[in-house]
Amino acid sequence: MTCSPPYLTEDKTANELICNNPLALLIGMMLDQQIPMERAFGAPYLLSERLGVELRADHIASFDPDRLIEIFSIKPALHRFPRSMALRAQSLCSIVETTYANDASKIWDPSQSARKVLDNLQALPGFGPQKAKIFLALLAKRFDVTPSGWVEATRPFGEAGTYMSVADIDSLEAFNKVRSFKAEMKKTATKP
Repeated sequence: MTCSPPYLTEDKTANELICNNPLALLIGMMLDQQIPMERAFGAPYLLSERLGVELRADHIASFDPDRLIEIFSIKPALHRFPRSMALRAQSLCSIVETTYANDASKIWDPSQSARKVLDNLQALPGFGPQKAKIFLALLAKRFDVTPSGWVEATRPFGEAGTYMSVADIDSLEAFNKVRSFKAEMKKTATKP
């Protein structure tokens, strides 16, 4: 997985972690709901710091659930709902450990079709059809993970210049356009 650090958080180190650790990217995307996207994608860095180790699926999967909830709850909390998201992250890591040999990037192996990658993503906790499409579009646009058929499979998020999701963020300007789009969608209570 290659990328230049994305502009998903205001913290350079958090962006680099997302760029270099597939599990961090996956956890950030899982957390990207009901909180600002920069907070969601910054959370994996805070989680790693609080755990005192590099993020690894097997480590999180076997972690004491009550302690993990405490770690998610330390201020600033990693999510608006730290308990449920800690347990969701642990469940996600358990799947990565057992199904993907502790390697999150195997979920989106580009030798698979885009449809298969979407199926893999939708089997994860917290990833519905729309989130799976957005994540695959993010992988393709920012990480050069381009399974066959990805543009069609991720419509409308795979299209260029839409500024609808995290997949479109490649600069501070794009970040602000996506934030404006999301605010407008929230205001009108519609989904793309």
